[in-house]
Amino acid sequence: MSTPIPQPPGVPLLGNIFDVDPNNTWWSLKTLAEKYGEIFQIKVLGHRIVFVASAALAEEICDEKRFRKFVGGPIVEIRYAVHDALFTAFDNEPSWGIAHRIIAPQISPEALAGHFDEFLQCTDELLAKWQGLGSGAQIRPLNELNRLNLEATTLTLFGKKLNCLEGSEHPMLQAMEDSTSEAMKRPNRPKLLNWLVHGSKFKKATRTMRSFAAELVKQRQEHPSDRRDLLWAMLNAKDPETGKPLSDSEVIDEIVSMPIGSSTAPCAIAAGILFLLQNPDALAKAREEIDGVLGDGPFKQEHVSQLHYVAGVVRETLRLSCAAPGFNIEPIPKPGDKSPVLLAGGKYQVPHNQAMIIVLAGVNRDPAVFDEPLAFRPERMVGEAFERLPAGVKKWFGNGKRECIGKHWAWEFLVIVMTKLIRDVDFEAVDPNYQLKQDGWFNIRPIDFSVKVKARAR
Repeated sequence: MSTPIPQPPGVPLLGNIFDVDPNNTWWSLKTLAEKYGEIFQIKVLGHRIVFVASAALAEEICDEKRFRKFVGGPIVEIRYAVHDALFTAFDNEPSWGIAHRIIAPQISPEALAGHFDEFLQCTDELLAKWQGLGSGAQIRPLNELNRLNLEATTLTLFGKKLNCLEGSEHPMLQAMEDSTSEAMKRPNRPKLLNWLVHGSKFKKATRTMRSFAAELVKQRQEHPSDRRDLLWAMLNAKDPETGKPLSDSEVIDEIVSMPIGSSTAPCAIAAGILFLLQNPDALAKAREEIDGVLGDGPFKQEHVSQLHYVAGVVRETLRLSCAAPGFNIEPIPKPGDKSPVLLAGGKYQVPHNQAMIIVLAGVNRDPAVFDEPLAFRPERMVGEAFERLPAGVKKWFGNGKRECIGKHWAWEFLVIVMTKLIRDVDFEAVDPNYQLKQDGWFNIRPIDFSVKVKARAR
């Protein structure tokens, strides 16, 4: 006999509507995972949602022979802005394969190596800005890194220098915030309320994002160049299997999707700064490695693969920050078969069409895998120690066929920026007693975390 899936008590009619804060969904799910363990469920207005929060169960439902990505809830809502883009396409939409085959070669490790100098240029410009603020100036890392992410994304992928590190915030940043927050909240509101009260915000954000993308396309079309970047491929390449190109609308869909997807990177780096401040021994080891690999010379592309401990810092940061907080899975339909789906060798069972959400805040801190799971230990993410970890705790970029197509871009950005910050900047927490608290939508980020910055004396 299977074991019942744990569920908070709830209230009559409304179910568990008060167990999840709509303004901080993922923190609520983290709290529930800590209380209920490897699997739990909630029911809201009669609708059941199952959450997986252990490494073993996460690995099981990432088996692509039995399960697939579930496109529902907030992901369906954001289709209003990006339609059937790579992130939001349903499993049976041929547009996903066409776009994937056109885009993937342009953001492979080999292709991104050619953009190293652009990553470095953007990061150096941010550090120069901080230096100009004066020694001990206070900043909010997340705000600054969000600007850097948009600048680097737009330059490396679309060949446009925004110069958005200084001055007023670029409207794209607020539009991404507004659209993703709305997408998270809309499934749990009455449709009439979404339309009457909140619809204008969603529409305005979408117009801003798509206008941004359309302007990038227009500039490239009016000023052709020899640059063979992602934008060039989306405008000119054809799918090698079908011979189809991307339509004008599909190009805009993907341009809008890329900064939204890459917005998890600044969240992770901001959390990484906090973790290093709280763990000065790890910071010292990272600096020792960086100084040994780079010496007094410039940072070069070939150094990235030599920074093994820094890679451990990045992986451990991804583990503990859960900047991309989870993803949705459903059983692959079997025509005519509506028998329950068995999990953990039959310990649990769920309906044949039950969507499940992997909560990485639980999976990544699974005590069955990690000794002292809340401790920041980059050593466990380096070399053989990392290789021995189960696949279930390495899902920072999603899984399988629908794994984030920008994972190589994100890795390059994370390692380069983290290396530069560790090497060139001294940070001091404005509040030495600050403890990590997060919120967010398609990403999660530190709340109210501020630091003092000054150039590192070397």
